[in-house]
Amino acid sequence: MAGTTPGTPGTPRVLRAMNDRAALDLLLEHGTLSRTRIGKLTGLSKPTASQLLARLEAAGLVVATGTTAGRPGPSAQLYALDPRAGYAAGLDVNPYRILAAVADITGEVVGEYELPTPGRDRHDVVGQVRTALDGAVKDAGIALGDVRRLVIGTPGAFDPATGRLRYASHLPGWHSPTLLDELAAALPMPFEYENDVNLVAVAEQRLGAARGHQDFVLLWNQEGMGAALVLGGRLHRGFTGGAGEVGFLPVPGTPLVRGVTKANSGGFQELAGVQSVPRIARAIGIDTPEQPYVTTTAALLATASEEHGSDPLYAQLLDRYAERLATGLASLVAVLDPELVVLAGEAVVPGGEPLRARVQAELTELAAARPTLVLSAVPRRPVLRGALESALASTRDDVFDTSR
Repeated sequence: MAGTTPGTPGTPRVLRAMNDRAALDLLLEHGTLSRTRIGKLTGLSKPTASQLLARLEAAGLVVATGTTAGRPGPSAQLYALDPRAGYAAGLDVNPYRILAAVADITGEVVGEYELPTPGRDRHDVVGQVRTALDGAVKDAGIALGDVRRLVIGTPGAFDPATGRLRYASHLPGWHSPTLLDELAAALPMPFEYENDVNLVAVAEQRLGAARGHQDFVLLWNQEGMGAALVLGGRLHRGFTGGAGEVGFLPVPGTPLVRGVTKANSGGFQELAGVQSVPRIARAIGIDTPEQPYVTTTAALLATASEEHGSDPLYAQLLDRYAERLATGLASLVAVLDPELVVLAGEAVVPGGEPLRARVQAELTELAAARPTLVLSAVPRRPVLRGALESALASTRDDVFDTSR
């Protein structure tokens, strides 16, 4: 009878690797666990669980962290993932700056760096990426070679056929067809690229309001407007990577915008983008300072959220803005019929529950489907957090694979 080859499903080596991964995922979820608890959660016997932990400790994946002293019964040794087992990095790129961060295998951010980019050489994108990444790595106190995976988030999307960045004419220096090859040559670790709004959806699905949901739409409204589409648990990017560029969507209530790629705008952006809130406020008589749109809009919505019950002008501001947001969302809902819609970005979230409830009510009137609307639950740097989560997923698949 011929023997099975190493790695064949069902062999002891593969079964051990499967048990190892199950235990590592449990430690990732729970933080610390005892041998007995790991055995119960995995269904392994005490001797097998002990062998597993000894194996993972020897491999540098698990560390003993203390005991359960203070609880009834004898104390038990506790184990946790060794945070030094692997590191991942993420970048959040926009026209003004590059944010970089490094996280250890547990997901804790251990290094950050911000590189302002206005005035820098627009042709030195590779140098900017390396500078930002090096800054975060230095802040983490590790070597660049310790980073196993990098994910770069940008506006727009890289066309898989041409390698060019599309839908982001406002990001200077990033449109060379050779840029991805240049980055691959300059970076010592594998890297991936992703649309920034898609990364916000990744963060929401892993850590925020979309946990447990397989079909949802995330509407992002900040400097620009975009959407992420998650269908069957997977991001839908479209043929050229442009799925979700809803700022270009023609909608009622605003004139048609022709030549949208040259204008870098479209109907939904004009109707309900960040610039629309100050315009609505001025039209109804709310004193509005001349500040950058995001700053002004966030302040107006935060005030409206607090004052809408006592100030009719702010209630009117929320009513009008909610109608505009729901107008574009109605088209998305009609096509996709999602279970959930997540509202994210500084041109939405500061409006809080008063704005969310109004958008929900308007959408109920405009669309046949009835998705639940929720506000983003990832409050800090969601693009960067999504980049880290994406990079960590690949890193863990690599680090946690003990079958090799």
